[in-house]
Amino acid sequence: MSMENYSPGLEGVVAGTTAISTVGKKGRGLTYRGIAIEDLAGHASFEEVAHLLIHGTLPQDEAELDSYRKRLTALRALPDALQRVLEQLPPTAHPMDVLRTGCSALGTMEPEVGAGNEEQVADRLVALFPSMLLHWYQFHRSGARLSGASDEPGIAAHFLRLLHGSQPDELRQRAVDVSLILYAEHEFNASTFSARVTASTLSDFYSAITSAIGTLRGPLHGGANEEAIKLIERFTSPDDAQQGLMQMLAAKEKVMGFGHRIYKYADPRSAIARDWALRLCGGVGDARLCEIAERIEEVMYKEKNLFPNLDFYTAIVYRLCGIPTEMFTPLFVFARVAGWSAHIIEQRSANRIFRPIAEYVGPERQEYVPIGKRR
Repeated sequence: MSMENYSPGLEGVVAGTTAISTVGKKGRGLTYRGIAIEDLAGHASFEEVAHLLIHGTLPQDEAELDSYRKRLTALRALPDALQRVLEQLPPTAHPMDVLRTGCSALGTMEPEVGAGNEEQVADRLVALFPSMLLHWYQFHRSGARLSGASDEPGIAAHFLRLLHGSQPDELRQRAVDVSLILYAEHEFNASTFSARVTASTLSDFYSAITSAIGTLRGPLHGGANEEAIKLIERFTSPDDAQQGLMQMLAAKEKVMGFGHRIYKYADPRSAIARDWALRLCGGVGDARLCEIAERIEEVMYKEKNLFPNLDFYTAIVYRLCGIPTEMFTPLFVFARVAGWSAHIIEQRSANRIFRPIAEYVGPERQEYVPIGKRR
C-alpha cells in the first residue's frame, strides 16, 4: 500500500455525502439545507433552525412554529431518576462531563423504541440539555431542585432564566439565540463525524450523541471559546493585549480562537458573532473587552495572517450575558445537538459502517521467542 493517499487528520478526504450543510464551498458559503447562515442568523430563531435541521424544513407558518416551540417546552421536564443521577455528580465536575453522563443516563430511562422515532429523541435532547445542566449547577450551588419545566418560548430564554433566576432582557436573549444558530451545524467536523461513526455501527441514538459530546469536550474542538475568553480577559487594555500577544507569538504559544481547517480567508460566522459582541458592549456601556479583542484580531492578521473563528467573539457574547466560562462549550452542545441529530438520521438513511485503513509503521515481522529464552 502506498502512502500517497495518506492524509493526517483526514484533511481533504471526502468521507461521505450530505444534504444538510455546505461549509467552505466556493460560491455557496455556509448554508443549512441550502439557506445562508447570514439569513438564518438575521431573521430566524434557533427553534426554526432546529426544526430545519431535524425535521428537514423550516416551519411553514407561525402556527407550525408555535406548535413546535410548545412541543419543545413540554419536553423540558427532567425525569425524577435523572434528577437523582445529576445530584450525585460532584460539584467539581466539568459541565461537559455532566451533559455526557446525563445523556447516557437518559438513554437507559427513555430508550429508543423501534424505528422511526429519531426525530422525537432529537427534539427531547434539544429541549432537555439546558434543564439537565442547570439542575446540576443550581443543586450544588443552592440545593435547588429544578424540574426544568418552564414556559419561555425559546431555548435561549429558558437557559438564561434557569441560570440567573430572572427573565433575560431582549438583547441578551437574542444574542444567545443567534449564537445557537451559528453553532447548530457545520458538516463533518470532529464531533459530527464521531456521531456518524457511532451511528454507522447501528448503535442507538444516545450513544451517538454521547460520542459527539465526548469529542466536543476536547479543547481543539469545542473548548476554544473557553480559552478565547481567558486570553481576552488576561489583558487590561488594547496596548497591553498587543504587547502580550507579541510575546506569545515569539514564544510560539498557540492562540485559541483563530484560524480554521476549512476556511482559508474568513469564518463567515465570525462577523455575525463580532457584531453581536459589539452590540452587547454598547448595551452594557463597557467597550473594553471588544476593544481588546479587536486589537488581538489586528495583531493576529498582521503577524500570522489568521482570522478569528466563531469561538473568539462568541466568548465575549457569553461573558457579557453573565455565562460562566465553563458553560461556554455546553452551549455549543445545546446548539449542535440539532446538527448531530440531523447527521445521525442521514447516516441511518443510507448506512455503511466506517472502516478506514491505516499505514503500518511498526517493526518488521519477527519470530515469537518463548519467555525463558528472551535474554
